[in-house]
Amino acid sequence: MPIVQLRENEPFDVALRRFKRTCEKAGVLSESRRREFYEKPTQERKRKAAAAVKRHQKKVSRGGRSVRRVRGARLS
Repeated sequence: MPIVQLRENEPFDVALRRFKRTCEKAGVLSESRRREFYEKPTQERKRKAAAAVKRHQKKVSRGGRSVRRVRGARLS
């Protein structure tokens, strides 16, 4: 669980906002939602495969071309 130390002369609202941000970055809320109900291993595999397909479709619809640069190479 993320910990936030209250700084000197820091308003509580600011510390609370920092705490929420650290919880979001740590993925506490999404992890608790994911673990709320048991998910069978086959269902987990199906969900992950569907997410991979969705990511691939999204990448293809955006153009799908990723530019890879070699170190030291210049684009001109």
